[in-house]
Amino acid sequence: MEMITGGGCPSSQQQNDAQAQQEAAVKGSLERIKHKFIVMSGKGGVGKTSTSVNLAVALSKKGFKVGIMDVDLHGPDVPRMLGKQQLLDLNENRKLNPINYSENLKVVSIESLTANKDEAIIWRGPIKYSAIQQFIGDVEWGELDFLIIDSPPGTGDEPLTIAQTINDARAIIVTTPQEVSLADVRKSISFCKRVNMEIFGLIENMSAFTCPHCGELVDLFGSGGGEKTALASGIPFLGKIPFDRQLVACGDSGTSYQDTYPDSPVTKAYEQVAGKMAELVK
Repeated sequence: MEMITGGGCPSSQQQNDAQAQQEAAVKGSLERIKHKFIVMSGKGGVGKTSTSVNLAVALSKKGFKVGIMDVDLHGPDVPRMLGKQQLLDLNENRKLNPINYSENLKVVSIESLTANKDEAIIWRGPIKYSAIQQFIGDVEWGELDFLIIDSPPGTGDEPLTIAQTINDARAIIVTTPQEVSLADVRKSISFCKRVNMEIFGLIENMSAFTCPHCGELVDLFGSGGGEKTALASGIPFLGKIPFDRQLVACGDSGTSYQDTYPDSPVTKAYEQVAGKMAELVK
């Protein structure tokens, strides 16, 4: 398998044949994945990727087979947060093998296909569409209970491609309590409704910080805005994730936060959200 990089101009028939083969490969992969979730945010900096990673880890710890697909093509941080920065390789079927994080968790990212991790990805919409289709159809995902898709902020090419390619994907929307974030989240909600994507629920991230000196809860970005927005929009509220600076440190070092701090409020909050997702598995 070769990633889309440009080149010569194939004939119209060749293009049609290649597209038909790609669509068949995508369909075949998706049929082996029970539940697909895209994690979205209206704006950057709200902890969307850390939420994607920690939900995937929490589900895998419950014994589910989980894949995490990083389609944030311009800012792929999932491999770094998981401490898995090796390149993907091809198997005997000419498909890409995902990187194994653990027995139950696999990961694929554009960063795992580039030797220079600091090189910018400068792609327009059609190439993004092709790359995401290849992430699904040309990767040996196997049988999965859950596929978690980490998308870039906003409502651009990447989430639209997921909506068009995976018609049973559900959205998990991440926000912080502050009003500027909530205003952008309402755009994400509007996007999901326009493309007929089911919203599984909304998560309020960085909802409070426990002072390490006095133990008092401090509302760094306000409080309760996510729950109020979910209620006003008629979508489920999945819970609040407290702010913990150790989560940032673990993400930067590629260390599992949930293994390091198994009894923390943040770990318990992710476990609760993962539990709601697990209820879908029959």
